[in-house]
Amino acid sequence: MDIFKKISDYRTETDRLAWTGTFAQYIVMVHKNPSLAMTAHSRVYQMIASRGVGDDNGRRRYHFFEQEIFGLDLAIEKLVEEYFHSAARRLDVRKRILLLMGPVSGGKSTLVTLLKRGLEQFSRTDEGAVYAIKGCPMHEEPLHLIPLELRPEVEQELGVKIEGNLCPSCQMRLKTEYGGRIEDVQVERVLLSEDTRTGIGTFSPSDPKSQDIADLTGSIDFSTITEFGSESDPRAYRFDGELNKANRGIMEFQEMLKCDEKFLWNLLSLTQEGNFKAGRFALISADELIIAHTNESEYKSFISNKKNEALQSRMIVMPIPYNLKVSEEEKIYTKLIKQSDMAHVHIAPHSLRAAAIFSILTRLKESKKQGMDLVKKMRMYDGEEVEGYKEADLKEMQSEYLEEGMSGIDPRYVINRISSALIRQGLEFINALDVLRALKDGLDQHPSITKEERERYLNFISVARKEYDELAKKEVQKAFVYSFEESAKTLFNNYLDNIESYCNWGKVKDPMTGEDMDPDERLMRSIEEQIGISENAKKAFREEILIRLSSYSRKGHRFNYSSHERLREAIEKKLFADMKDVVKITTSTKTPDGNQLKRINEVIKRLVEEHGYSTASANELLRYVGSLLNR
Repeated sequence: MDIFKKISDYRTETDRLAWTGTFAQYIVMVHKNPSLAMTAHSRVYQMIASRGVGDDNGRRRYHFFEQEIFGLDLAIEKLVEEYFHSAARRLDVRKRILLLMGPVSGGKSTLVTLLKRGLEQFSRTDEGAVYAIKGCPMHEEPLHLIPLELRPEVEQELGVKIEGNLCPSCQMRLKTEYGGRIEDVQVERVLLSEDTRTGIGTFSPSDPKSQDIADLTGSIDFSTITEFGSESDPRAYRFDGELNKANRGIMEFQEMLKCDEKFLWNLLSLTQEGNFKAGRFALISADELIIAHTNESEYKSFISNKKNEALQSRMIVMPIPYNLKVSEEEKIYTKLIKQSDMAHVHIAPHSLRAAAIFSILTRLKESKKQGMDLVKKMRMYDGEEVEGYKEADLKEMQSEYLEEGMSGIDPRYVINRISSALIRQGLEFINALDVLRALKDGLDQHPSITKEERERYLNFISVARKEYDELAKKEVQKAFVYSFEESAKTLFNNYLDNIESYCNWGKVKDPMTGEDMDPDERLMRSIEEQIGISENAKKAFREEILIRLSSYSRKGHRFNYSSHERLREAIEKKLFADMKDVVKITTSTKTPDGNQLKRINEVIKRLVEEHGYSTASANELLRYVGSLLNR
């Protein structure tokens, strides 16, 4: 990789994007492309939409968030549709502060960072180009140069809406530098950047005694007072507050509700009227999306104070709960570990899944549905089918508790404990047992959990261990089955032939002799019993399979052994059951004979090549599963 060539290409691209011209030239560009004058809210929405929108069971899935945010699809869909999309259409929600409220380490900061980084990249595209008055400390929209009296005609001519007035600095420069000739005012393309404080600002609360309102609105430059003679001269003022610099883009208010009240008062006018007060000037216009975040306890304390009602009415509160899907939680841990320097330590398959199972169980609430326990609920939330329950049951459970996902073990704690397991000296690998042990040991050091919660969490670690035990047994048994896929397909096709004959009162042709035979009831029941299909329910189950088969055929799809989740499970369990004794004997023998040793080596090879184990972790898995099967 030629690093300096890439740097050179980046510099060349930045130079290519640079543009400077007059206001007259800018007007021609806006006439051709009115979207150049879009608002900050519209720009953020267009940025999100430009990455594409998918469909997931009738729900919108925004690809912009997919690489960094996991398991928050419902919250993100609500956020984009109810806030960003509405605000982009100039509905009244754009005059509200967006407040992300949720538990610690739930993804609020990551979400805001993603929006800021995305906006930086979007401003480098033709679709997201931002133009500003050259030299303006607030890089404001050039259309503000048009006098208020002329705006209705100009808006109609250009197909845009002009909101806001020139900042004090540009008002003075228009008179002194350009003699009032707005067509000559210089306009430039700007690239939004948090580093250069262009269109992206961040305000973080600190000690109320030392923090000044100037951090938000700018301040007087006392060194120039003698030169310009007045505090109301724009040249004697530094327009360098976060609200000034975030104009045209995003203003992040970190831990907003920790701020002193005087900092929040400035937001009342900014959100509703699109302007704020600074120094001895008239109200200063600003077009920016204010996004804040806080935790639930601080939010409850904030709304309980009657003095905050005015600000509260100017907020759109979006709950950002913890993820409640095991598979998505795994992705969070994988992402965080990849960012570390511990890639040399092998993490055996299902290790992170065991940790994810534990985490999700701590966040779920018991369902009121009869027969529904937390493990079943966890599986349904993760998209698995659970016998006796349907999609409607899932939706009903998801609406049972509005606060579900707002409490439980946070990802930061889990990743800290995984880190403690990874960092031990001389490790080649860690497995699920190492991770669960680390989680258990950490509960004693966790400062915020009660004795009752600790007991509950210890129980969830036991549940996660049982879930892992089943996964481990399946993994080994699958590896032992020679040419597993072929065996499964053969058994599957055999089963289909038999149930088709059974349901149609027909015969099955023997593949060896060619003679007609009655359907093999023993074979069918040996498969169905693996998933608890009773004698009374077998006919309905077989008919259901044939209906599914017919449906696939009509649509031109091929029905295979993975097309029906429960039948696939039954086929696998049947194959595993047939192999169980072989696995027990082979894995538990301390001095295996030549044949057993050959089989063990084949299984280890398959675990390494097909399932992602290292040789050492595969050996450890075999020993562990052998001990489980011999209990």
